Amino acid sequence: MLVVACVLCFSSFLRPLLANKELHFPRWFKFGAATSSYQIEGSWNVSDKTPSTWDDYTHTQPHRIKDHSNGDVACDSYNQYEKDIEMAEQLGLDFYRFSISWPRLLPKGFRTRISADGRQYYDNLINGLLDRGIEPMVTLYHSDMPKIFQDLGGWANPEMAEWFADYADVAFSLYGDRVKLWITINEPLHACDSSSRVLGVVEPFLAPYLCTKTLLMAHAKAYHNYKKNYKPMYQGKVGIAHTAFYFGAKTQDDSELTELFRQYNFGRFMHPIHSKSGGWPAIVVELLKNISSKEGFPRSRLPPLSKHEVEFIRGTNDFFGLNYYTSRTVRRAKAGEKRPEYLGNLPEFNAIFESYPNSTATYPEEYSSYPEGLRAFIAWVTKNYGVQDILITENGYTSYKDDLNDFDRITYIEKHLEKILLCIYEDGARIHGYTYWSLMDNFEWKHGYTAKFGLYNVDFSDVDRKRTPRLSAQYYSYVIKSRQIDSNKWKSQMEDTNDNKKPIADVA
Repeated sequence: MLVVACVLCFSSFLRPLLANKELHFPRWFKFGAATSSYQIEGSWNVSDKTPSTWDDYTHTQPHRIKDHSNGDVACDSYNQYEKDIEMAEQLGLDFYRFSISWPRLLPKGFRTRISADGRQYYDNLINGLLDRGIEPMVTLYHSDMPKIFQDLGGWANPEMAEWFADYADVAFSLYGDRVKLWITINEPLHACDSSSRVLGVVEPFLAPYLCTKTLLMAHAKAYHNYKKNYKPMYQGKVGIAHTAFYFGAKTQDDSELTELFRQYNFGRFMHPIHSKSGGWPAIVVELLKNISSKEGFPRSRLPPLSKHEVEFIRGTNDFFGLNYYTSRTVRRAKAGEKRPEYLGNLPEFNAIFESYPNSTATYPEEYSSYPEGLRAFIAWVTKNYGVQDILITENGYTSYKDDLNDFDRITYIEKHLEKILLCIYEDGARIHGYTYWSLMDNFEWKHGYTAKFGLYNVDFSDVDRKRTPRLSAQYYSYVIKSRQIDSNKWKSQMEDTNDNKKPIADVA
C-alpha cells in the first residue's frame, strides 16, 4: 500500500514539473539523429556500385516523384560524409543512425564480391563518428535493395531471406568490431504493403503476405547469426524498426475494428517477434482464412508458419525499435462513403481514417503532428508484448519551407519528448533513446526534395550542397546538453548570448 501511495504521490508531483518542463531525462537516455543511404549519399553510379530499386524507379518513372527528382546526387554524402560527422558533433549526438547501401557494398547483390570502395566508405564514416565520440547505429535495409533482387520478386521471393542473411553477415564481419547497434529492416509494414506499390509492383492478394513471412525470416536469420557468431565477441544488439503511424478508435463503437486493424498492420510483424507465443496473431489468421475462403482460394493467403519457423522468429530482438510520426482515428465507413486506399485498409475493414481534431497540420499532410499518439502507441505495444527495451528510431517534423527559424519543428520535438518523459516517469516504459528524423533535408521518396525534415537545411541548388543549421538544431543541441526540454528557457539563453541582443520569436 505504501509503495502505491508513493507512486501516486510522485505521479501527481510530476505533472506540474512537466507543465514547467523542468524534468530532466535520465543520464542513461541517449539522443540521436538518422538518415538513410539512398536519401543522402548520391554517387549512384560511382565506382562499382550497381543500380538499386530506387535508382531504377526514379530514372524510369520520374513523373511519380512530386518534383521529378531523384537521389543521383542527393546530399552528396558519399563525398561529403565528413560534413555529416561535423553536424552530428555540433549537435552533441550520442549516436547517429545511418544505413548501408546494399548495392554499394555488394555490387552483385550476392556476397560473391565485396566492393573495396564501398567497404572503405563505410569504414571511413564509422571511424570518423567514433573519433568524435558518436556511436554508429547501422540499418541494413532502408527501403532500397539491389535491382536484381526486385527483378526476382523482391521480398515476395522466399530466397530473399538467405540473400539478406548473407549480406547481413558481410556487414557484421566488416563492421561488427565497431558497430554495436544494428537494425536489420526499417518499417517492414511499409516494405511489404507500401513500397511495392510505390515502386509500381502491384499485387495485393499474395505479395504482401509472402513479403511478410520472407522479411521476418530474413530478420531472424540475421539475428541468430549475429547472436551465435558475433555477439560473444562484440556484445552488440540487433533489432528491427517498426512502423510509423498509430491508429485510435474514433468512438467506443469503433474499438473492435481499430484493434483488428492494428493487429493486421502492426501485429502481423510484431507478434511473431515480440509476443510470448510467437506466430501470427490469432485474429489475423482467422481474418485471412475467412477472406481467402470467400474469394475461392483453397487455402489462406497468409502463408503458415511451421512450429520451427515460429520458434525461429520468436524473441529475435534485443530492443524494440519504433518509428513514429503521426496518428489517425479509425471508424466504419458510412453507406456510400468511399473507402480510402491507405496501407492495409482491406475492403473487409471498410474503414475511414481521419486526423485527430487537435492534430497540427504539416506538409505533407500525411505527417500531421499528434504527440499523444506516441504515448498511446508505446502503451499498446507494452500491453500487448511486454517490451522492455524501447528505442524511438525515428520521429520528425516536415515542412515545405526552407525557413531556418523553424519554430514549428521545435514545438514538434518538444511535445514528443514531453510524451516520452511521461511514458518513462508515469507509465513505467523503458525507453532508452530518441532518434530525430532527419539530420538534414534529403530525398524524401515520392515527395522528392519538397518535404523538409532536416535539423539542417540543405541547399540542393548549390553544387556543394551547403548545410546550414536551423534553429531546431540549436534547440536539439540544448536538449542533449541540458537533458531538459524547456524551449522557453532555451530561448532566454539564446537571447542572452545573442551579440545583437535580438529577441527570438515566441515558440508556438
